[in-house]
Amino acid sequence: MSGPIRDYDLLVLGGGSGGLATAFRAASHGARVAILEPNALGGTCVNVGCVPKKAMWLAADLVERIDLARAVGFAIPEATLSWAELVAHRQGYIGNIHASYRRRLDADGVVLIPRRGRLVDAHTVECDDGVRVSANHVVIATGAHPLRPQIEGADLGLVSDDFFNLCEAPPRVGIVGGGYIAVELAGLLQALGSRVELYVQGERLLERFDAELARQLADNLHHQGVRLHFGYRASALRRSGEGLCVVDAQGRPGDSVDKVFFAIGRRPNTRDLGLEALGVRLGDKHEIVVDDYQNTDVPGLYAIGDVAGKVGLTPVAIAAGRKLMDRVFGGRPQARLDYENVPSVVFSHPPLGQVGLGEEQARERYGADAVTVYRSNFRPMLQALADSPQRSLFKLVCVGADERVVGVHLLGDGADEILQGFAVALKLGVTKQQLEDTVAIHPTSAEEVVLMR
Repeated sequence: MSGPIRDYDLLVLGGGSGGLATAFRAASHGARVAILEPNALGGTCVNVGCVPKKAMWLAADLVERIDLARAVGFAIPEATLSWAELVAHRQGYIGNIHASYRRRLDADGVVLIPRRGRLVDAHTVECDDGVRVSANHVVIATGAHPLRPQIEGADLGLVSDDFFNLCEAPPRVGIVGGGYIAVELAGLLQALGSRVELYVQGERLLERFDAELARQLADNLHHQGVRLHFGYRASALRRSGEGLCVVDAQGRPGDSVDKVFFAIGRRPNTRDLGLEALGVRLGDKHEIVVDDYQNTDVPGLYAIGDVAGKVGLTPVAIAAGRKLMDRVFGGRPQARLDYENVPSVVFSHPPLGQVGLGEEQARERYGADAVTVYRSNFRPMLQALADSPQRSLFKLVCVGADERVVGVHLLGDGADEILQGFAVALKLGVTKQQLEDTVAIHPTSAEEVVLMR
């Protein structure tokens, strides 16, 4: 039986970064808001994604810099990592984020309901304790979860969420996948002491990123010691002595490893929400289909973030939720997120980032004759001083007679920090000549963007 009904202006399903941003923005417009979240606040990003991943990436980066310091003359004894201490610092940082969310919820008057919910109709959700909550507007922000392959022995493997439960770096690791999660895990685990085997079904890494940069990154990973296996279709995961082995499509086992991670993609969390009964349309990847304004096919019901399947990035979910609330409660009927030119970064070693169009995309949109590509392949100063083989590759994709920049692609140390400013410039319509007219900051890697010829 259903319990009593509590009524609000807005109900948000999911307390991840996008859901929280949506709730806070609605509250700032005076709406009465409740948010359903049965797990830790912050969702994937804060708990098993961006934040803890970046903490581990920073630790791995320190290891690499210690090696570079030795190469340029520092006498540094062998560095040892206390994994437990690193994890304690990481979780303490996350705990502070949780506390800040709770303070903000209290300050803004947003009601947190620590329950799962299922839609009864477009304006009513039944919690798993029987209590019903209603609202004029409902936003679904339930995120996504990592997939396991449908192969023999898949239950023997781990997914990205499990990485954050490790008590140490496994001596030998196999990673199945070639996307950003696989690449990030490979780089940081190799730096932290694992021997990494990366099994990639395709013939290249990072299908959604520039192919030339992906090849350079693969070369860098090879020099770091990561063993890359392209064209490797995993058909099974089996025990091998005291370890595990990834079996290919021909039945040949790979080298024995201690842990295997599957990083083959993520699926939107749309199950058990009652969507089908309401007529909410789902896409081929189980995502909720929305229009440019985050509307579903059902009036008053919206979706943002990973569950909507547009661009799976935390800042995108946050921005989409805020724009939606400005439209619904803030008197801005045309407010919506512009999904063009969203910058993104892979925290590989070194980082790889892009904003705008790639070469092929630009040629398809504007025609081959209209596209000009500039590139700079170089060794940053620290790598050159240390005689490291690691290289950076920067590219600009320009179109038209005025060479308007429509794509910026960066691989190298600092690419994650460099990209943000150039993303603003690209959004404002910067041209190649305007970049050339900008005085460079020397000596830096960033100057390569304005000096490319």
